[in-house]
Amino acid sequence: MARIIAIANQKGGVGKTTTCVNLAASLAAMHKRVLVIDADPQGNATMASGVSKYNVETSIRHILIDGVDAISALVTDTSGAYHLIPADDELGTAEFKLRDFLMREVRLKNALEPIQDNYDYIFIDCPPSLNYLTINAMCAAQSILVPLQCEYFALEGLTLLFDTIDKLGREVNPSIRIEGILRTMYDNRNRLSSDVSKDLENSFGDYVYKTIIPRNVRLAEAPSYGKPAMYYDKASAGSKAYLALASEILEKDFLAANGVQQ
Repeated sequence: MARIIAIANQKGGVGKTTTCVNLAASLAAMHKRVLVIDADPQGNATMASGVSKYNVETSIRHILIDGVDAISALVTDTSGAYHLIPADDELGTAEFKLRDFLMREVRLKNALEPIQDNYDYIFIDCPPSLNYLTINAMCAAQSILVPLQCEYFALEGLTLLFDTIDKLGREVNPSIRIEGILRTMYDNRNRLSSDVSKDLENSFGDYVYKTIIPRNVRLAEAPSYGKPAMYYDKASAGSKAYLALASEILEKDFLAANGVQQ
């Protein structure tokens, strides 16, 4: 059964989509079966996978609103060599329409059940707000990966997110947990980045990934070419960092599967 991981942070501009597509591409390159689900109305994960959100016939919106089965929405030919359930340019309307459904929080979870055995990892790219799209992602997921930019207000936003996850755990998804906290857009020339990074390690310990994603021009450029960074510039620091993150996650999963205390 797939590990389903929502990539979420209520703060925008922290690297959620960049993390989603690049981590997915890195794991796919390591011969893992990977699915990306774009639950963000901006559709950036779709576009960064080489798929136009304006030409999608069946999207996550059709799954959530029309009850279309997940298989019919799959795009199997992406620039990242993973499968994709795309967003379309009307996904923003789903937030309002979901309010009319009973059991609206679990529509994505129920839709994924028939296909989750087909994958090793499923990543859900969430919007930067706590709405029904995000709640659907968190109800479907077993864990949440939190990208976090090392800046002044980062810790404050993280506390709010932890409170939200705790509430969801009590009310709709008792098994939800924090997968890990990923430091992104890190600038080692900036003392603030270093200070916040140390604060994260001191406050959250093993939740914080050893891998740090640097601020990198190639990472920023790659989506405009519809590619994850490793297929745009494999030698870039950003690409190498996400490959290292994929290796770190695989190692953690291997140790957990073999009952090794971490």
